[in-house]
Amino acid sequence: MTQQLRRKRTRIAATWSVVAAGLAAAAAMTMVMAGTATAATTLGASAAQTGRFFGTAVPANKLSDSAYVTILNREFNQVTPENEMKIDATEPNQNQFSYGNADRIVQHARSQGMSVRGHTLAWHSQQPPWMQSLSGTALRNAMNNHITQVATHFRGQVFAWDVVNEAFADGGSGARRDSNLQRTGNDWIEVAFRTADAADPNALLCYNDYNIDNWTDAKTQAVYRMVQDFKQRGVPIDCVGLQSHFTGGSNYPSNYRTTLSSFAALGVDVHITELDIRNAPADAYRNTVRDCMAVARCKGITVWGVRDSDSWRSGEAPLLFNGSGQKKPAYDAVLAELNNGVPPTTPPTTAPTSRPPTTPPTTPPTTPPTQGPGGCTATVSLNSWQGGFVATVRVTAGSSGTNGWSVSMTLPSGAAVTNAWSANRSGNSGPVTFTNVSYNGRIAAGQTTEFGFQGTGVGTGMTPTCSAS
Repeated sequence: MTQQLRRKRTRIAATWSVVAAGLAAAAAMTMVMAGTATAATTLGASAAQTGRFFGTAVPANKLSDSAYVTILNREFNQVTPENEMKIDATEPNQNQFSYGNADRIVQHARSQGMSVRGHTLAWHSQQPPWMQSLSGTALRNAMNNHITQVATHFRGQVFAWDVVNEAFADGGSGARRDSNLQRTGNDWIEVAFRTADAADPNALLCYNDYNIDNWTDAKTQAVYRMVQDFKQRGVPIDCVGLQSHFTGGSNYPSNYRTTLSSFAALGVDVHITELDIRNAPADAYRNTVRDCMAVARCKGITVWGVRDSDSWRSGEAPLLFNGSGQKKPAYDAVLAELNNGVPPTTPPTTAPTSRPPTTPPTTPPTTPPTQGPGGCTATVSLNSWQGGFVATVRVTAGSSGTNGWSVSMTLPSGAAVTNAWSANRSGNSGPVTFTNVSYNGRIAAGQTTEFGFQGTGVGTGMTPTCSAS
């Protein structure tokens, strides 16, 4: 058995230990509903029912706030130290490490059976002055030493590391962010992951960034290509974190599920790591959670704070609890969506056979909805590259709702389906029919669900027809 395979299997085992802890919490915090069905009464316990986490960012000083701790301990099964593991906090002076506040958060979380996410090992921001003054080989050596020391200190106490944070530029270039770390050489991200792997081989190793939610954005595509390259070359990367700091309902992209499933298709887990949404609209929170639940490798969600008053965006009231600790409508929407979830069908686990375009794709084409005999409509949108495509199909219930649905379409000549998720499939080429799985057949009137599939060849020109029962 190769060393790489041993590490992969060890990481899988570590992840399942986190899931097991969450399931134990779920078993202790459920209420009996009609018949024999049960539904969890808290966010973390509800997520754990499907092997996921629902966490929050925690600052050390809030652990002295009894009202805060009551909500934290009751609702969440995962924590991320908000600032206490960042570079300026853990190595304020070169080779002088300080872990007190981070240790306090870790110890509290572990005492409550919560998992801990390490955030973050390498970042262009929040560097202490001594690191900001370095460059070239001296900076590269300092980065590697920092990663080694911090990851070693917390080895066995965190289930995942945000190894590198926010390394890509905003805008349409798809370029790396210009930073002192980037100027040490374009291989610095790969080196950071290999260094973290050596220091903490049992933890999941993640890349984390913001504004990579919309599948068609250049920044999203650039991160996708990096992860694809890393997987092809054996660079140890296990997960991608989407921060998902949304500015409101309009900032939640309609292709968010495509983004999650496309990263998952590369063979990495997907985590929503810093979720907050301006004014906390219930629909935007509901849709975000629904999309994660529909992708098997979307392993969990972390909101960036507990109460609105704890948020870095406190003036925008973006969280699930108000400043008094009361649950908001968005909380109810999230809990209901988590409790609707069941273990989803397996999404694609293999990467496309050819790389996506090096320029950001244009807006995915959308076919006009077609009315089926049973009272539902279906539309399809594509993300295509040379030799392949990912299709996202949205099913909308008619005026009477659905108890089940079926979508049929004919693939163009030469196209074939290789994987599908959130639907059962009949056929691989030519006429293909998709039907609902157990958890997404019932759709209220006017509401929607989505499924997706990956294919080879060209997918343009498909016209879906929907029928409902």
